[in-house]
Amino acid sequence: MKSLGLLPLTIALLLLNGCQPPTTPADDRPNVVATNTILADLTGEIGGEAIALTSILTPGDDPHVYEPVPQDTITLEQADLILYNGYNLEPALIRLMANVSGRRLAVGEQISPLAMAEDGQQVPDPHVWGNARNGIIMVEVIRDTLVEMAPQHSGQFRANAAALIAQLEAVDSWIKAQIATIPPENRKLVTTHDAFAYYTAAYGLEMLGSLIGISTEEQPSAQTVQTLSDAIRAAGIPAIFAETTINDALITTVAQEAGVELAPQPLYSDSIGAPGSPGDSYIGMLIANTTAIVTALGGEVTPPPAAVTAAPVPATP
Repeated sequence: MKSLGLLPLTIALLLLNGCQPPTTPADDRPNVVATNTILADLTGEIGGEAIALTSILTPGDDPHVYEPVPQDTITLEQADLILYNGYNLEPALIRLMANVSGRRLAVGEQISPLAMAEDGQQVPDPHVWGNARNGIIMVEVIRDTLVEMAPQHSGQFRANAAALIAQLEAVDSWIKAQIATIPPENRKLVTTHDAFAYYTAAYGLEMLGSLIGISTEEQPSAQTVQTLSDAIRAAGIPAIFAETTINDALITTVAQEAGVELAPQPLYSDSIGAPGSPGDSYIGMLIANTTAIVTALGGEVTPPPAAVTAAPVPATP
């Protein structure tokens, strides 16, 4: 009989618990961190809503000189996967990652590098994304890594990557066709820093020179400015180019001393552009850069095919 006295209380507790809101399941998506905006853009297109993606750098940030903030340490420590370029593109973040136990992948280092001179030594050039074919390799590497981490979403990752690869194949062909319209004597590129060796090698341009080397930390000497100005004048090219992530004061001086135009549209080099700008995606930056280069060097630009400009729609999980 005493046990019957507990029955109303038990029923009441059961009813009370039944009125509680349902528990929200924990977010089981892989927590993926990209160190730069180019990797973040590609990873977001492939992963869609099936991953939780964080980009440490924002559009316009220069990975060469970026100095981590305390939140970056927390972000990296909480990551299931850290995607970084490698080849010392983001030196401060690479040092910070040395103390992080999570999985790390140097996406850019999956590509055989070009060698560049820096401080009297030959070092790998980190700017691998200048060649759209290298962009395809990066997409494949990111796709395969996400499939391994979250196989339940493998169909989505593969479909999104396939759409992105098709776009990159189309933009690769489009770039070649645009560069071919530049008069042969003008197919020479001068930029603020050495970020376009992969682009020029892939698309038939000569890298005539740059104001500084691979890293934007360098400071050009007066002799460097004069030597570059003389080379531009001798080559007879109509224009040289600034970059969106670097102050354009010195390259403007070079243009003035060489007597050539500074192209009105700076090039996207180490970062995609701000949202709404022509270069606000990896594919967008390739198209914007090619349009700026071809126009300033005397070629004729035809619009890219719709298959290139239409953004891939990430498949839903």
